Amino acid sequence: SFSIKIGKCPKPAVQANFDATRYIGKWYGIHKLPTPFQKGECSSATYTLKSEGVIGVLNRELLNDGTIGSAVGKATVKDPAEPAKLEVVFNETSPPGPYWVLSTDYDNYTLVYGCTDLGLTRKEYAWIMSREPTLHNEILEDLHSILTSIGVKVDKMIYTNQDDTYCAPIRA
Repeated sequence: SFSIKIGKCPKPAVQANFDATRYIGKWYGIHKLPTPFQKGECSSATYTLKSEGVIGVLNRELLNDGTIGSAVGKATVKDPAEPAKLEVVFNETSPPGPYWVLSTDYDNYTLVYGCTDLGLTRKEYAWIMSREPTLHNEILEDLHSILTSIGVKVDKMIYTNQDDTYCAPIRA
């Protein structure tokens, strides 16, 4: 989920004492900045611990034609002093992208942000994910406040369809 914006990337605070072992497992996509590479609905991300500082990534989504799209990658901690700042790569040809966990309680929600400087502009990603296919409005509002504080236009974000009936093919 990304948008191109004028100006340099912000330097937001990230989750303190990030614990990858509590973070692994399945997360459902709830709200995101639109992205060219995630076009489907019913999206989920499943994380597995590969080794110290390396997390396996499996992204799945239900595409418009009824097929299931998936992407396999890995996220790596670049600096052990900042374990909430990961770099994700999905294939050898694409450049790694930042995956910063700004806020998570591990059991309900996570707020992920990534930003890449492109000269005078920046490419921004933002995802709000939940352990369940839904997320309480109060939590959403808190996470939106964090994004707004670093200059993300929350009104440009889109909700992911996680309706049980619509998503049945991918949940089976």
